[in-house]
Amino acid sequence: MEEKQTHLNGAHHRHRHRPSLISKIVVIVLAVIGPSVFVVLLILTPKSFKIHVTDAFLAQFNLTTNNYTLHYNLALNISIRNSNKRIGFYYDTIHANGYYYYPYRFGAVSLTPFYQGHKNTSVLSPVFHGRQRLYFLESSELIPKFNNDTSDGVYRIAVELYLSFRTKGERWIKNGHFNPVINCDLKVPLSSNGKSAARFETTECELDS
Repeated sequence: MEEKQTHLNGAHHRHRHRPSLISKIVVIVLAVIGPSVFVVLLILTPKSFKIHVTDAFLAQFNLTTNNYTLHYNLALNISIRNSNKRIGFYYDTIHANGYYYYPYRFGAVSLTPFYQGHKNTSVLSPVFHGRQRLYFLESSELIPKFNNDTSDGVYRIAVELYLSFRTKGERWIKNGHFNPVINCDLKVPLSSNGKSAARFETTECELDS
């Protein structure tokens, strides 16, 4: 009886140290997605990936009240800072949408793809120029805001950047493909004869959560 009991205890001891199926799955998942998660943390952190609208020139922003058509002419300078020491970015797609009191979109611009090296600042210069009819259920939602902005000489404009980029890093860093959406909420003064009554303040953009 004692010999049988010893055998059972030994079997139980060996079974206790055998990796479970769940443990194996966890190890495999970490091995597969771990490097990708690490790259995301390296890239999309406030210190390593910053976007600012450094300049905005609004030459025209008129809304006709009979058919609610917006005539606009807006030029921006947007800086993208890559502070990573080991990762570069291939921007395959850069698309910018302009909104007046979101969700009223008035323009869209696509920019030229480019490569951005590490520890580098690049400047995008989208220009929104044209006219767009704004569709909304209640004109009272927008007209008072437009009148107030016109009185102040400063317009609340939002710009969304849709980025699609690939990473290029050192051998130990797993490359990835990312598609973040960046929101820039701006207060843009209207220019008259090339001059603005107010000064545009550099505005930091935020990663859409």
